[in-house]
Amino acid sequence: MSIDLAELRKLSVAERIQLAEDLWDSIALQPAQVPGVSDAQKQELQRRLQAHEQDPSAAVPWEQVHAELMARSGSR
Repeated sequence: MSIDLAELRKLSVAERIQLAEDLWDSIALQPAQVPGVSDAQKQELQRRLQAHEQDPSAAVPWEQVHAELMARSGSR
């Protein structure tokens, strides 16, 4: 299959967002074909879980993370 990225870039931002949503929706219809988590990813998740269990107070609330990201990007 060949997709012309130049043609896709001609779409409006709203059209590209809709296309991305449609692609994700089509993937969700075939969950058995979605690649699984690799062993390295599983190990990293386990490491992070153990670190959190050892010091739950080190976690940063989502609201704080979100606010910091928005401040960095100049968005609100």
